[in-house]
Amino acid sequence: MTTQQSINQTTNQAMRIHAYGGPEVMQQDEVPTPVPGPGQVLVAVKAAGINGLDWKVRAGYVQDVFKLALPATLGIELAGVVVAVGPGASRFQPGDRVMGPLGGLGAYARFVAVDEAKLALTPAALSDVQAAALPVVLLTAWQALRAAGELRAGQRVLIHGAAGGVGGMAVQLAKAAGATVLATASAGSRAHVLALGADEVFDRHAQRFEDTARGVDLVLDLVGGETLDRSWQVLAAVGAIVSTAAPDVTARAPAGQRGLWFMMTPDTARLAELAGAVAAGRLRSTVAEVVGFAEIPAAIARNQAGHAPGKMVADFNR
Repeated sequence: MTTQQSINQTTNQAMRIHAYGGPEVMQQDEVPTPVPGPGQVLVAVKAAGINGLDWKVRAGYVQDVFKLALPATLGIELAGVVVAVGPGASRFQPGDRVMGPLGGLGAYARFVAVDEAKLALTPAALSDVQAAALPVVLLTAWQALRAAGELRAGQRVLIHGAAGGVGGMAVQLAKAAGATVLATASAGSRAHVLALGADEVFDRHAQRFEDTARGVDLVLDLVGGETLDRSWQVLAAVGAIVSTAAPDVTARAPAGQRGLWFMMTPDTARLAELAGAVAAGRLRSTVAEVVGFAEIPAAIARNQAGHAPGKMVADFNR
């Protein structure tokens, strides 16, 4: 019996949606174990990051952006171990610990076939749970901060949703680039965001950031809604808003102002560099909560409602 035949006989479970709606539309299904295609590896998933996109996809809020054939497996990032290699794949071998974003959906499964070009080796100093918290956070923060142009020392950056995984990493990366960092977060997260390097934190419930923040070169909007609508007035003349939360940000931009919708793209080299910085302690990653595989639907619901600072992760070994 070949290795792949042995793997094919292994039970594969996936957390899928069968319709759009609330947590009740997600269920754990028995699914075939995939066979890695050309340039792919088969990963035994050990942990997966939980993201705001999960509940937006589940609820159907972004179905114009993410066209799905239902049932569909959710999850957009993972960490695990390579167990089989497809034709032409040469970067990894069975036994390698890897991490990465999928650039799409499907991470909430015990076995996932992934293009090897999307994966990086997991630093030895990081556990699978720690690694699973990083791919989307690191690449989204790095790329979004530069989506409107190169980030330069002396610029003023306002980050909405700064206590979340992406927001907290963006605070650190913007500060490291020499920017003055303003942020919005809940009062309970203020100390956390300041500790990450923010120069000023506005209580998103009690303060109107637009009454104080002025001359902002870049607004990183991770929240959307009325927070985005109130942000145009703080921009400098050549400033821009980059939003990961509002696909219609360009259409909502007042005349003469610049808004960009941003979606992260996999970047293996950058992921390896930034994950190395986390492993070395130069960047701080905060895991807010760890749940088991069966708890993913409830965890996604809590992510929607709000949670402690940092990133939620599903540990498949629980």
